[in-house]
Amino acid sequence: MENIVENIELLYQKVETYSKSSFELLQLKTLDKATDLLSSLAVVCVLSMLLAMFTLFLTIGISLYLGAILEHNYLGFICVSGGYLVVFIGLYVFRKALIKIPIRHYILSKCFNDELRNSTLNNSNTSS
Repeated sequence: MENIVENIELLYQKVETYSKSSFELLQLKTLDKATDLLSSLAVVCVLSMLLAMFTLFLTIGISLYLGAILEHNYLGFICVSGGYLVVFIGLYVFRKALIKIPIRHYILSKCFNDELRNSTLNNSNTSS
């Protein structure tokens, strides 16, 4: 009888250790995914800021150039603003296909990249 009680206590300790280890592993995996996603987001933010600065100065240059051609600086800025309006309308109309879906796929690929890679490796190993 004592042997059964000892086995049950040992089993309980092993289950408790396993569940704690599994929970810690889940926390570490979540932290890894979160830091990977945030670091990718930081890179995108920095690159976006640099692109915005480049676009700003390019826009000013093109506006001044068109203003010199049209003999009035404000006409150059109006033409460039009209071009941005056309781009904005195009992005608004196709926002789902051009912005929402690619961002969703990028985030999901960052979150589930390891799981997909492991599942394809496991599938290829079982089919061999």
